[in-house]
Amino acid sequence: MAVSGAACLANSALSSPQIPVKISSGSLGVYGRSSDFLQFAENSLSSSTSLGQPRRKLRVVRQGYGQQHVVLAAGSDSDKKPWDLGRFIRTYTFYNEPFNLSKVFEFVSARLSGSSEEKPSSGMEKEVVLVTGATGGTGKRVLTLLQSKGIPVRALVRNVEKARSLLGPDVELVVADVTQKSTLLPEYFKGVRQVINCVSVIVGPKEGDNSERQKYMQGIKFFDPEIKGDSPETVEFKGLQNLIEAVKENVGVRDGVSLYTVTEKGPAGPAWGSLDDVVMGGVSESSMQLSLNGGENGGPVGLFKGVVSTSNNGGFASIRTRNFSEVQDLSAYEGIEMRIKGNGRRFKLIIRLSADWDAIGYTLSFDTAYNEWQTIRLPFKDFIPVFRAKSVKDAPPFDRSQITSLQLLYSKFEYDGALNPSFETGPFELPIASIKSYMKEPIKPRFVHVGSAGVTRPDRPGLDLSKQPPAVRLNKELDYILTYKLKGEDAIRDSGIPYAIIRPCALTEEPAGAELIFEQGDNITGKVGREEIARICIAALDSPAATDTTFEVKSTVPFSQPFEIDPSNPPPERDYAEFFATLKPGITGKEALEQQESIPV
Repeated sequence: MAVSGAACLANSALSSPQIPVKISSGSLGVYGRSSDFLQFAENSLSSSTSLGQPRRKLRVVRQGYGQQHVVLAAGSDSDKKPWDLGRFIRTYTFYNEPFNLSKVFEFVSARLSGSSEEKPSSGMEKEVVLVTGATGGTGKRVLTLLQSKGIPVRALVRNVEKARSLLGPDVELVVADVTQKSTLLPEYFKGVRQVINCVSVIVGPKEGDNSERQKYMQGIKFFDPEIKGDSPETVEFKGLQNLIEAVKENVGVRDGVSLYTVTEKGPAGPAWGSLDDVVMGGVSESSMQLSLNGGENGGPVGLFKGVVSTSNNGGFASIRTRNFSEVQDLSAYEGIEMRIKGNGRRFKLIIRLSADWDAIGYTLSFDTAYNEWQTIRLPFKDFIPVFRAKSVKDAPPFDRSQITSLQLLYSKFEYDGALNPSFETGPFELPIASIKSYMKEPIKPRFVHVGSAGVTRPDRPGLDLSKQPPAVRLNKELDYILTYKLKGEDAIRDSGIPYAIIRPCALTEEPAGAELIFEQGDNITGKVGREEIARICIAALDSPAATDTTFEVKSTVPFSQPFEIDPSNPPPERDYAEFFATLKPGITGKEALEQQESIPV
C-alpha cells in the first residue's frame, strides 16, 4: 500500500480520536464518522502516487447508520501483498515518541507533496590554533609566529588588559583560567583543532625582581627561586587536566569517537530500529540483532539482518538509530569507519543532521567483499545530500558538528533513479563489529605542550645532583614543581589526543638560530632560546613524525657563551623535519624510574 493510506488513517484520527483499525487480506479498513475525512481520503488517493506506484482504488461502503467503511485496495495488480499497518505504526513510534497521529499526518502530507522544510544550517566555524599562556615569554612568541604565517589563532588569557597591551588589538581572545574549570566555557573552544600549551607555574626571585624582570629572564640558575601564585599541583597538573577535558572533543582523539560497538557485555551505543519499505507500502523487513558468536574472534557482534522484497513497488530494508542523546560533534575527524563482515553487496550509510524523522540524509554507498572482515572508511567530504533517493542540489554543506543519527540501508536504488548493481532480493545479513569516527592520516599532533627537561630526575637513583639544574635540586623546595610537571605530561599521554611534548632545557631570551640537539630519555642539560622553542612548537603541529613523542631540546652553545646574531642578516628559518625524524614514541625518561621500582628489595 502507498503511504497515502496512512494519510487516511491520520486524518480520520484528527476528526475522530477513537477510530478502530482493521487490516484484512488485500485491503486496509478504516472506520470513521467524518464525511470530511472521506472526501480528503478520496481526493488524496485519486490524485497521488508514491514512487511511481499505480493509483490506489478507494471504495466507500455504508455499514449502518452514521458509519462508513473506507477500503484502500492493496493495488491494481493482482500480485500485490498486504501492507502491514501495524509495522508502520511501530516504525513510526520507535523514532517519534510519544505517538502523535497529527505528526504522522504531517509526515505523510510531506511525502505526498514531495516537500521538506528541513534545511540544516551549515554551522561550519573557522578552524583555529589555541595558544594558552599567550602572554608568557614563549606563548607570545608562538602567537606572533602563527600570525605571521597566516594561521588563524585564538589566545586563552587570564587578564584581557595585559593581553591587549602585549598582543595587540587584533588577536582573538578568550578570558579564562585553566586552574578554574568553570571558566573554560565550551564556546571558547569551538573550531579549535590544535593547541599549543605554554601555561606554566610562575617561579621568581625570593628577593623580588625589577620591572623588566631581568633576574627572571636570566633563569633561576642566577637567583634564589620561589613559587609565585598558584602551586605547581594546581597549575601543572590539575590545570592541565582541566584544559585537556575542555579541548578534547574539539581536537579529537586518535582512536576516534565510538558510535556503536559490541563487547562481551553487549552492544554500546544508541538503539537501532527498523526503517524498511513498509513506510511506502512495501513488505521488506529487517532488524539489528545480536549474534553471540558471529564476531571476528568468535565473540558477540551486531547483525543487520533481514529479507528484502520488491513487492508493492518496495525494494529496501534499513536500520536507523534513534537520535543521539546529544548531537555528535565530529568536526575533528575525517569520516566514519566501520568494521564489518561483507556479503559482496552494496550498502549505504546515511547520516542525518536533523532531529526530524523525514529529513535530508547525507549518504554514501560502499561495496563489501564476500565473507571477509574488512574496515570500511567513508570520508565526510564524499557524502551526498539525498532526500528520498534523489540528490539535493542546493543542500547546505555537510556539517560534521551536527550529527544526529545514523542509518544503514540495503536498497534496490542508488540515487536519482540509478540501480544498485549488486542488489538481490531475498535474505541478507551484515555483521557489524563497530562504527566510529577516524582522524585524517597521517595523524599530526593536536596538542603541543611546552614542559621542562628534568621532570623524571628528582627521584632517579645514582644521579649527581650537583650537576643538575636548580629545579632538579630544589624540586621539594619548589613544591615538587617537576613532579607535577611530569604528572601533567602523563595526563596528556593518557588522554588519547595526539600530542608532542617539548622539554626545553633552561629557557633564555637569546634568538633562534643556534645549532640544536634533540634527545629523548631526559638526560641533557643546557640552554635554548624561547624563540627557538616557539618555532619548534609550530613546526610540530605539521609533523607526523613528532606525533606522540616526548623530547628534550638544547642548543650547542654553552651557558658561559651568549648566542647572538646579526639582526641585519639573520639565519634562515630552520627545517626541523630532520630532528623530528629521529624521535620515537614511548620514550619519556620514566624508564629509569620503572626499572628502579622493579628491583626486588
